[in-house]
Amino acid sequence: MAKDTYMIKKILLIGGKRTHVLLTNGNSEIFESSSKNKMEEFVEVLNENTDSGCFYEVITIKNH
Repeated sequence: MAKDTYMIKKILLIGGKRTHVLLTNGNSEIFESSSKNKMEEFVEVLNENTDSGCFYEVITIKNH
């Protein structure tokens, strides 16, 4: 069975509506990892340092 993949979703409030955006790397590719712990640690840092009112969460992509 293939391993799950983890991505980071940024959630912004724009005009009272939630907008969901996947985090990308420097090459405009979706940032992903097979390490859930790595992604959770990164999300914790992002959420501690955000000043724009947005927040981040890890999403799981099931690879079957």
